[in-house]
Amino acid sequence: MGYVADRWHKTRPGPDDEECGQHKGQFAAAAHGRGKRWQARYDGPDGKERTSLHRTIPEAEREIVKQEGAKLAGSWIDPKAGEVIVERFARDTWLPAQSIIGRSEIEYLGALRRYLFPEWGQREMRSIKPSEAGAWQKLLTTKYNLSGSYPNRVARYVRGVFHLAVIDRVIPVSPFERIPAPTLVVSAVQPPDVTEVRQLIAAAYHPRWAAMVELTALTGLRSGELRGLRLSQIDFLRRTMLVDQQLVYEKGKGMYFDALKTGAGRRALPLSQRAVDLLAAYVAEYPPAGSGPGAGLVFTMPAAGLIGEATIDYAIKATCRHAGVKPRHWHELRHHYASVLIAGGENPKVVQMRLGHKDVMTTMRTYSHLFAAAEEKTRDVLDAAWALPGETADEESSAASGRFPESGRSDAVVSQLRG
Repeated sequence: MGYVADRWHKTRPGPDDEECGQHKGQFAAAAHGRGKRWQARYDGPDGKERTSLHRTIPEAEREIVKQEGAKLAGSWIDPKAGEVIVERFARDTWLPAQSIIGRSEIEYLGALRRYLFPEWGQREMRSIKPSEAGAWQKLLTTKYNLSGSYPNRVARYVRGVFHLAVIDRVIPVSPFERIPAPTLVVSAVQPPDVTEVRQLIAAAYHPRWAAMVELTALTGLRSGELRGLRLSQIDFLRRTMLVDQQLVYEKGKGMYFDALKTGAGRRALPLSQRAVDLLAAYVAEYPPAGSGPGAGLVFTMPAAGLIGEATIDYAIKATCRHAGVKPRHWHELRHHYASVLIAGGENPKVVQMRLGHKDVMTTMRTYSHLFAAAEEKTRDVLDAAWALPGETADEESSAASGRFPESGRSDAVVSQLRG
């Protein structure tokens, strides 16, 4: 239990004292009139003694009752825990607690250095007010000129710092609790269609780029996943591909193979027959090297050299020029793959798993307009399912059986891919 003592007296009451008041009164006359003269002492849940100063004995006793009650209720927070400065908590506690790979850690820390530490870095965690939290979020657009999805992303990191502080009982409540996050602005993707992808394949100035363009369109692999693809990851008999690593670049380290960002990224991807035939033909013509930096990789530069991000970006831009189409980014071929799945009737959860997204909401945010464009097919599915015997369903409906087309395909799209 806690007890009250005069702050000028440093020992606990002895067993012979009838009450704490007798013990603590030794220096009452000397300390009288000096402000907070009474010290409340109690042990925290960790066994360490905590102290606080008060003007009167009743104030000190109420503090002890309050702290003892919080300990019993399991809601106790160390009054001094919130004194930790924002930068120290973000660096030493929040960042190590994130389940992220090295490159993501650099990205997170970079955002904190640019947008959080200059504003609140040396402030105590407990000192940040909700009004300041809202004002800081506004600075992301007014002072730092962030746009698109970046204000939401940066705010998500910082809100996470204070959310963890609440969980760790550093502060009782986050200053962001009732402050809405910046609106997540997601630009509608406009991926190339099958005709344009065919043009890119035909215009590629090397078989390597032609094969990589087509395989990305058929699998939706990220650039790093494609450049880090090993022959051993492909099961030609079962027509599957294990996606479990990527080739990345990090300043100071150069290019190296790394794990995927999330567990959802690791996936066994079903391959179409066209993709299997493409890979079989390519590795027969260009067998993977047995040694060198790119040993075992399906796609490499001459002498088994690794393909960098700048190289593949140049390749797609040059290919677009040769094809006479608007400039594209390699990632737009991944969007093409997603658009084909959606047009073919795959539901969002399936599309999420094929793309290796962390959660289905990421898929919905990115491709919501494509799912909306396919809503007419949903109407046809319901009409067909509820048709009475003898009624004729829409002949153009792809769901005449009334079954939700979770793995259905669009005949028009398939015929284009195989033609």
